[in-house]
Amino acid sequence: MLTKRKSRSVAAILAFSGTLTISGLHKFYLGQPLWGLLYVLLSWTPIPKVASAIEGVWYLAQDEEAFDRNFNSGKSLPKTSVQTSNQVGAMANALRELDALRQDGLISEYEFEQKRRQLLDQIS
Repeated sequence: MLTKRKSRSVAAILAFSGTLTISGLHKFYLGQPLWGLLYVLLSWTPIPKVASAIEGVWYLAQDEEAFDRNFNSGKSLPKTSVQTSNQVGAMANALRELDALRQDGLISEYEFEQKRRQLLDQIS
């Protein structure tokens, strides 16, 4: 069966929208319906909203190749300089979003530092 390539940007937008509306849409989009259902069932708690925000940052922090390995069965598009500059911008945005989550008290200092290090490790 031929499946459509999943977009990192769409997954991130759906994840961030889950902090405001129904959580778990990004899981359905990425072909993880059981996780999506779990997010919907737990929607009365803050857990899926926090998890969605963290996953949105994670999607943006990944480069296209890593995202493709995780969600597109390793199938990636050819890399261009535009994609590289977009990755730098996405990394900066991911760090800003992560810092905003920390400042809003949605993640602890420890969680912030762990995710920040993971993001920075991807650069080197």
